Amino acid sequence: MPAPLASRTAIAALGLACATAVTLTACGNSDSSADGKPTVVASTNVWGSVATAVAGDSASVESIIKDPSADPHSYESSPSDAAALSDADLVVYNGGGYDQFVPKVLDSTKDKRTVDAFDIAGNRTDKNEHVFYDVTTVDAVAHKIADQLSELDPGNAKGYADRAAAFESKLRAISDITATIAKNHPKAPVAQTEPIAHYMLTAADVDDLTPPEFEDAIEEGTDPSPNAVATTRDLLSTKKVRALVYNSQTEDKVTQDIKSTAESAGVRIVQVTETLPDGLDYIAWQTQNAQALAAALE
Repeated sequence: MPAPLASRTAIAALGLACATAVTLTACGNSDSSADGKPTVVASTNVWGSVATAVAGDSASVESIIKDPSADPHSYESSPSDAAALSDADLVVYNGGGYDQFVPKVLDSTKDKRTVDAFDIAGNRTDKNEHVFYDVTTVDAVAHKIADQLSELDPGNAKGYADRAAAFESKLRAISDITATIAKNHPKAPVAQTEPIAHYMLTAADVDDLTPPEFEDAIEEGTDPSPNAVATTRDLLSTKKVRALVYNSQTEDKVTQDIKSTAESAGVRIVQVTETLPDGLDYIAWQTQNAQALAAALE
């Protein structure tokens, strides 16, 4: 598996979360929730939504990061987060260096059932850790969750499998949208502020012309070089691209300037996020993203 991209900021070490006697008690393993259902804890509400689609009413699902404005790259978890992860029957997380607080907690927990999405995605040549924009990987994660829950709760195994299959069918509708984009707008040029929607753009067969140096710097929370900024601004001001894919979750002066340049030039903006917007589940969220890209390229 390729080396993951580095996170924006160093994540606070969580080994101290169980240092006190009180927290040590909280960090003990439990086999299920108070009502006897398996407990699932996801790093973000994106993976929590996928887990919920599979779990239905047969398992309890909790997400650590739920705030639509939170940045998972730089999230600093609390002792209560560490306790929730340690106590869960199943932990679902992104992996690939994206939500580093999870493996740091789990390093001190033996024999924990986990679903690591980046690991499931397998070897990749692009090293992009935002696999929640890759519906093929998300489908595989959903089925892995179903397998794990079936082992924990054999009496409800058929329900888990059936819900994973139903979720797979809904994912196909998202793939249909990106396939239509690929058919109608092959190699359409676009720009991004960050490489978050990489897999959606790949599925849609569009060309991201943004200088990698610019995208990487924004993702790392550092200042891109003046040349990278100038090149990116030129893509927009001269309308060399047809859309700007914009991460509205991690804005700064540089990205706001890029967005203003696109708006002034009449280049359409496709806003994307790393966690679920309020009121949307995974299917509705990714359907909306794919539809927004299709509309921007019309």
